[in-house]
Amino acid sequence: MIRPRWQALKPRRGLLNWRRWDQAIAVIAAVNLTWVAIDLTYIPLRNFWLQRNLYPVPSLPWVVPLPWLPDITPLLDPLKGIEPHRDAEAYLKAYGALDRALQQNGLSTAESTDLLERQAALTTALMDSNPFISSGQAGALEKFKNRLRARTGLESARESANLLLSPDHLEQSPWSQERQFWSQQILPLVESNYWRSIDENGRPSDLSWRIDTPFQLLFLFDILLRAWRLKQRYGAIGWRDALLRRWIDLPLLLPFARWLRVVPVTERLCGAGLLQLEPLRAVISRGVVALLAVELFEVIAIRVVDALQQLIRSPQLPERIRGLCSYQSSDLNEEREVIELLRLWLPLLLTRIGPAMRPQLQAVISHLVQQSLDRNVVPDALRRLPGLQNAESEFSRQLAESMVASVLDLSKGAGNRIGQRDPVLESLSSEALDRLWEELAHTLEQEPVLSRSQDLLVALLEEIKRASFRQIRDQGDVDALISELDGLNFSPGVPTPKDQA
Repeated sequence: MIRPRWQALKPRRGLLNWRRWDQAIAVIAAVNLTWVAIDLTYIPLRNFWLQRNLYPVPSLPWVVPLPWLPDITPLLDPLKGIEPHRDAEAYLKAYGALDRALQQNGLSTAESTDLLERQAALTTALMDSNPFISSGQAGALEKFKNRLRARTGLESARESANLLLSPDHLEQSPWSQERQFWSQQILPLVESNYWRSIDENGRPSDLSWRIDTPFQLLFLFDILLRAWRLKQRYGAIGWRDALLRRWIDLPLLLPFARWLRVVPVTERLCGAGLLQLEPLRAVISRGVVALLAVELFEVIAIRVVDALQQLIRSPQLPERIRGLCSYQSSDLNEEREVIELLRLWLPLLLTRIGPAMRPQLQAVISHLVQQSLDRNVVPDALRRLPGLQNAESEFSRQLAESMVASVLDLSKGAGNRIGQRDPVLESLSSEALDRLWEELAHTLEQEPVLSRSQDLLVALLEEIKRASFRQIRDQGDVDALISELDGLNFSPGVPTPKDQA
């Protein structure tokens, strides 16, 4: 059974330790790639990591809580220079005080009334100042207003906030219900607002390089180690060539375009045997190759026929034929190779293969002679005589044996002579071929013969080209070709039945 390419052989004991090292580095590279993905997407997805809630339809307040996800914002916010916004922090603190006062004392105290007025004023100030712009979340304020309007049914967000935080409204709608609205739909929008510091270069602060640098140092050490291992295996290779062999690992060392690390990480996981992408690559490449093969064959076929047509149309065609002569050939080695091949194979055909087929040749010639005698020589009246048919068979056999023996003896002698170097024979053969090319070129130089021959040959090639193109187009699409390949690759072979003796 043929082993698939992606099923590697078992490593030798001497290479087992290196394989384990490669697997460990591949796992570390996968961890680094995960960190890079989180780091690159943290700012756009900070609200998701902060609240760990999934909104299937952003325009609707439908929430899918994901409490099992870890809260990574306390770890990554300092690396990104993110701090709570002062207005948002003040709003959340005021809401916390209001929530505690209403749950403990209700609306009966002056403190609760003052806190309600303060919270309404902060809500109006929040809508006026729009602190969400600093964090690039201008749409959060619109969500804030829309949800207040949807809660009250009023057109003004400020009037909606004053109504929701008024004692009269809370007397009709208990705070336990309103509290759920504020904590689930309003406060998450306020919590998502933040302030990000700016470094000396005028760019947002980003200290993620502190985590990425140890990974890069480890990758650099591994690349040098792989180059050293390659140099130990092939002593003649230089350090530059050994390092260039690992060009695919360059994204692991770059501080920019870090998303390109998916390429070397995938290569390392596949090389370490932790990830099998060869079957997927084979399926994809098979489809691409099948698609390109048809187009490529069409282009090659047309180009070859066009080249032949251009060669035939050329007025230098007689000169090209005359250039086949031995005295005009510039490549003498090619001519000697052809002569040596003829000297090698002709004796084998005439002295070994031919005599080995003596019984088969005798049977064929005897059968042909017997049929000729039956049809043309012996009359029908004489065929009924006893012993005549046996005499015909014996005569045919003897005649066939003598003919085959004569031909094989002649061919064997000719093969032995050809196998021996004969300068005179080689010279005569070369002169005969040169004379043939000269006479053919001279004949084609006659204008009627040359032009007529060119027209006929070009028309024949054009018809062949068009017929081949139509046949390729009529053979079916790429899906049919891929189905045929699947049938050849995955269908079990049907054994050929053997004849019963």
